[in-house]
Amino acid sequence: MIDISLAAAKAKDAADPIAHHKDAFALPSGVIYLDGNSLGALPKAVSKRVLNSVSHEWGEGLIRSWNNAGWIDLPARCAKKLAPLIGADADNLIVCDSTSVNLFKAISAALMANPKTKIITERRNFPTDNYIAEGIVKQLGQRHEILYCTSADEIEEALKTADDDIALVMLTEVNYRNGARHDMQKMTQKAHAAGALILWDLAHSAGAVPLALGACDVDFAVGCGYKFLNGGPGAPAFIYAAPRHQGQFQQPLSGWFAHEDPFGFHPTYAPDKGIKQYLCGTPPVLSMVAFDEALSLWEDVALPALWHKSQQLCSYFIALIEAKCDGHGLALLTTKDQDGRGSQVALCHPTGGYAMISALIDHGVIGDFRHPDILRFGITPLYTSFEDIWQAVDIFTRILDDKSWDQPHYHQRKTVT
Repeated sequence: MIDISLAAAKAKDAADPIAHHKDAFALPSGVIYLDGNSLGALPKAVSKRVLNSVSHEWGEGLIRSWNNAGWIDLPARCAKKLAPLIGADADNLIVCDSTSVNLFKAISAALMANPKTKIITERRNFPTDNYIAEGIVKQLGQRHEILYCTSADEIEEALKTADDDIALVMLTEVNYRNGARHDMQKMTQKAHAAGALILWDLAHSAGAVPLALGACDVDFAVGCGYKFLNGGPGAPAFIYAAPRHQGQFQQPLSGWFAHEDPFGFHPTYAPDKGIKQYLCGTPPVLSMVAFDEALSLWEDVALPALWHKSQQLCSYFIALIEAKCDGHGLALLTTKDQDGRGSQVALCHPTGGYAMISALIDHGVIGDFRHPDILRFGITPLYTSFEDIWQAVDIFTRILDDKSWDQPHYHQRKTVT
């Protein structure tokens, strides 16, 4: 039984070994931020670093800063800081482009490496994953077929019955809607046993849950830098490719930074033999600088303590919702199984989800909404406290009890939800 009292929340915070990391973030007063699974909060050090890059490195150093300030090394430098968070060797990881662009590279490379015809994936992926896969299939002249599944059991069944013609299994480790989490090691082993390669989308995993890409023998992975990694809006993404998928064939976006000698300015393309082959064009320096600084704060984060706190915060949030918000038509979408979820809690309401989130934001509790009826709350252990969770649910209880959420202006949809 979880003690849901405010005193218990304060006691948990007092005993929290990673509570001090909250001081590294510029969190506005009067706001409880539960949307780090959409956009991470601003690390204080990032502002100073970006300002220096603009005024000194760019303003004074000009073109010299590609060498003197190390701009040219940013994709690999960010990868080296990120590698421990996803259980990867830095030589197999590069930071670049967007998640969608990196998906295009990884899917295309996988289909070249494993020339079969079927791709297994999920309907419940974040839409860009499926859009990119569908676009590649069209580009290849419909020679491939995408098999859509709706559960882990369905995926496993499809792996057994697809006639040894599966090229790729593409899965999202933590689902963006309900927070459900796949067993990476198990699904990777099953994909390989079926003769398929596997590609993982880690957008809602990196910086939130334990990952071990190398130990799980993953083929490819992609993810973004602006959610739990706190790299800023539109931060660069990353791509992982196992060593066996480097140098043997090429990804299709053969931009000059992916060349083995980019500043040789050769008239024909020769791909880099390592992970730099998965680069494309010139890196976006200012956003890369921000991400590099944001990744620096992870150097002294105890990852087991982070995951333990995430599990405890999510369980505490669920217990509070069930105890204090019963009778208002809310349903829990996120599993109570701690190992079966990421670092978020999702609820649904048949008609009022958007208005409830709007009212919460108006009262200083920032979550977000996902169509058609999902209220989503990202739990970011680096800067979310147990008292934050208690206060957020207390505010939610009040606006449910007095029905203040059910006002016309809260139902009016904004462009970004």
